[in-house]
Amino acid sequence: MNRRLTRYLLAALSAVLLVLAYPRVDLVWLAPVALAPLLIAVALEPRPIQRFLLGYACGIIYWFGVCYWIEMTLALYAGIGAAGAWALFALFCLAKGMHMAVFALVASAAIEVTHGSLGFAWLTLGNAGIDMGVPMRLAPYTGVYGLSFVFVMLSTALATAFLRRPRWHLAWLAPLPLMILLPRLPDFQPGEQVAVLAQPNLSDTTRWTPESLQAMERRLAYLSMNAVLAEKSQPPQLLVWPEVPAPFYADDPDYLRLAANLARVTKTYFLGGVVAHRADNGLLNSAMLMAPSGELVGRYDKVHLVPFGEFVPWPFGFANKISTEVGDYTPGAGVVVLPVGQHKLGTFICYESVFPDFVRRFALDGAELLVNVSNDSWFGKSAARQQHLKIVRMRAAENRRWLLRSTNDGVTATIDPAGRLLGTLPNYVESASRTGYSYVKETTFYTRYGDWFAVVCAVFGAATVVSRVRKSKLT
Repeated sequence: MNRRLTRYLLAALSAVLLVLAYPRVDLVWLAPVALAPLLIAVALEPRPIQRFLLGYACGIIYWFGVCYWIEMTLALYAGIGAAGAWALFALFCLAKGMHMAVFALVASAAIEVTHGSLGFAWLTLGNAGIDMGVPMRLAPYTGVYGLSFVFVMLSTALATAFLRRPRWHLAWLAPLPLMILLPRLPDFQPGEQVAVLAQPNLSDTTRWTPESLQAMERRLAYLSMNAVLAEKSQPPQLLVWPEVPAPFYADDPDYLRLAANLARVTKTYFLGGVVAHRADNGLLNSAMLMAPSGELVGRYDKVHLVPFGEFVPWPFGFANKISTEVGDYTPGAGVVVLPVGQHKLGTFICYESVFPDFVRRFALDGAELLVNVSNDSWFGKSAARQQHLKIVRMRAAENRRWLLRSTNDGVTATIDPAGRLLGTLPNYVESASRTGYSYVKETTFYTRYGDWFAVVCAVFGAATVVSRVRKSKLT
């Protein structure tokens, strides 16, 4: 077989193995070996441009396989039809494939951290390890990127053995067993507090009228009250509704009255998604907290917006954003931590869960509980829901915080400080459930110092590339 073709097949194999490591297939044990075929192909290819193209092919196939649901979402909600959706999705894959291309060119372990700053972040390699006990010990020290590094090291070891390189080339694996010396994941402890998480199961295509909106609000309030009052021995402290599944507005007197009454009647802090307006009428995707007295405690405005979901990036003005609101959303000013009695909580909204350094700032600013409100119904019945859940679970483990998650139609869940999934509501049903949680004040090394490990990898990778370039010029 042609050598070039063989190398491209190896690159494609890595992409397929990576896709299989995530939901919907979820063969997580493939994550530590998935990059080995690409690394073998790159090692056998002396020409830089061909190494770049090998990585590019791998990246395009990977993003096509893992984010296939983007085409469906655009076709259904962006108003551009199937052909337009496929065209935009193809452009997305071509753009995101560049990350893997650069990785193959320079073999740098710090490429993952650039995804968010260059347009769109989603799964990182380390997310596949959320249920792996020993690698997960790294999470509160290095964040998810430490797990990614371990998996890349194991793939490199496999590639090195396949290429029959000298055994001393594997010496850098020696520190890996030291992970066993890191503190174990915290044992499960039942929550000391009680919260109610609501899942309204509303359709994104509903055309709301004042009458239908009022009826739905009453139904959701009744559903929430039943869950709150179901057990009087331990009343909940917190009631959570998801990211705006309907036109709830922060300046709507009727909605504010409903929220205040619900907080007073249930004697809980009520946290719910709303659409807020800036002074210049710009839209904000927000989460609003009401005290048991019915007084407004505060509001957090979403900072990281979803391309095509909440705004249409230039130069794609011909497409509609997925949100039904008129006009693009605007980003909030920054992290806001909200008081709940003597405690504090941090709420991040939907897609913001993919930014580990951003989420950890809530805990750094004093949040003792993390809450993720989301509307994953835009994903349809695709694997994106389970992919998103893995991402959210990693944020809990990195910061050693309980994390409560309320969504429109799934996956509504409770996650403990080890990232364990303690319970979920069934998808696509209207429901509300009581769940336990606790407040945690201690901060992890990752919470305090953020993506230090990724920065070290980036510096080391850059220094290695510069050194190689200098040596090649001298020879």
